[in-house]
Amino acid sequence: MIFRRLVRYVQPHWRVFLFAFILLFIATMIEIGLPLGISYYIDHFLLPKHWIIREVLLFCAIYFGCQVLSALLLYKQEIRFQKIAQSIIRRMRIEVFSKVQQLSLAYFDRTPTGSMITRITNDTESIRDLYVSVLASLLQNSIFIIGVLVGLFILDPGWALTSLVLFPLFYMLIATYRKVSRPIFQKMRSKLSQLNTHLNETLQGMSVIQVFSQEARLYEQFRGLNQDHFQLRIKGIQADALLLRPATDFLWILVLIVILQFFGWQAIHAEIKIGVLYGFINLINRVFEPLQQIVTQLPRYQESIVSAERVFQLLDQQDLAPQQLGNDKISIDKGLVEFRNVSFAYSNGELVLDEVSFCIEPGQTVGLVGHTGSGKSTIVQLLLRFYEPTSGEILLEGKPLARFSEQELRTKIGLVLQDSVLFHGSVRSNIGLDHPSITDQQIINAAQLVQADPFIRRLPNGYDQIITDGGTTLSSGEKQLLAFARTMALMPKILVLDEATAHIDTETEELIQQAMIKMRKDRTTFIIAHRLSTIRDADQILVLDRGRIVERGTHKTLVNQGGIYAQMDQMQNGIVVG
Repeated sequence: MIFRRLVRYVQPHWRVFLFAFILLFIATMIEIGLPLGISYYIDHFLLPKHWIIREVLLFCAIYFGCQVLSALLLYKQEIRFQKIAQSIIRRMRIEVFSKVQQLSLAYFDRTPTGSMITRITNDTESIRDLYVSVLASLLQNSIFIIGVLVGLFILDPGWALTSLVLFPLFYMLIATYRKVSRPIFQKMRSKLSQLNTHLNETLQGMSVIQVFSQEARLYEQFRGLNQDHFQLRIKGIQADALLLRPATDFLWILVLIVILQFFGWQAIHAEIKIGVLYGFINLINRVFEPLQQIVTQLPRYQESIVSAERVFQLLDQQDLAPQQLGNDKISIDKGLVEFRNVSFAYSNGELVLDEVSFCIEPGQTVGLVGHTGSGKSTIVQLLLRFYEPTSGEILLEGKPLARFSEQELRTKIGLVLQDSVLFHGSVRSNIGLDHPSITDQQIINAAQLVQADPFIRRLPNGYDQIITDGGTTLSSGEKQLLAFARTMALMPKILVLDEATAHIDTETEELIQQAMIKMRKDRTTFIIAHRLSTIRDADQILVLDRGRIVERGTHKTLVNQGGIYAQMDQMQNGIVVG
């Protein structure tokens, strides 16, 4: 099934494939015809007292010309098959990358990053080997074997039938190898994914590893994974060493003994032709060359099939991001947001939100506060439709959230996260993200709005300064200012700030607080905050505890109530005073 699916990728290239196949067929026929020609020449021209130099030179010239033509044709077909293979892998990588972008966040929550990287890079590279080496070799050698069998029957049908005993034995060898090697390669690819995951986590958390002196522990973990991968690779090599070349050599010797015995038995009872004997042994030897090439490609084939299985599992993944219901072109013009009895649970079934209801009028600012795990960020993720609620309904502009297109949600709802993400590229491209509707002036205006313009202009190349490695040369505050500018470049109608000032120093926070006053103007704004100072002037504050809204009101109202919010406010003021 997997092999057939891989073959279907060749269909768009069938014309080039057919032309390359014709070239390969002609070259193969030449290769097979050469020993037949030599056999004929030995029996008809190499006679006692018969030596005509002109015939010898003519035969040598024809033989040499055929060899040159065969080499040229093989070169041409190789180039075309390679181009087909590279085109297929290019298409497959695009399909995999595109599929990854369509998957839901729930899928990424349960799938390690290293495993995803392995499938996009290592596994597709392994599949490339299948097209470049394995399939091309299988096609070429299959044609060659068929041609050699035809040549054997031309020389002597009886001897050819005797040699056919080779093929059932060879099939049994291949079946045994596949049965032994498949589980080894499956475990090997899985272990490689674990290695990549471990390496990715180590590189991302290097500062924490060094601070807590975890180098030795992580070294031992990596060494253990690497040792497991090494042992699996050794098992694969042992299977190769036992079932591949030595086994085919044994079959070759066995068949050669049978043929020589058959020739010897015939020589006792009748005359045999030396040319036929030469041609037969030559062709039998030529049968084993492609058979051995096929056998030596079996490890690559088995590894490629396992990799293809993993890639197709990803391509067939149905856990997609939520899709728009219907084709309505509804726009977000005001920013009216309403949650009606919304509940949500992750895959483990534990409720993160329980019957949450609230309504935010256009232009209002709402603060979301609560202890860790209370459900604040989940509300934002549901609003952005990263997840679907388990029950209840979310409305925008009085209409179900599911009826809005993804494009409308992404352009009209702006999000700034606690940890800013910067991409390799210029400051300009990081703010505008190469969005076709965002002009350079809009990028500058957005940077000025969030107070980022002064520090950008102090950079050596200003807005054209290249950011590398996620912005390691910038401070946390500067990176967060760029994230604010990126969000405001699209001028969203709804603004979501998820702990956006958590990693910012006091001076930068004052700049952002000034910018936020401008950003919130005429926009519905959600602010998730641990620092209650950032939501003191919010129109409404929702206090969450264990997935429920337990308090709501303004800052003054909630402080006077003396509940959870008041306790949080007193604790933070106490820390400041202390």
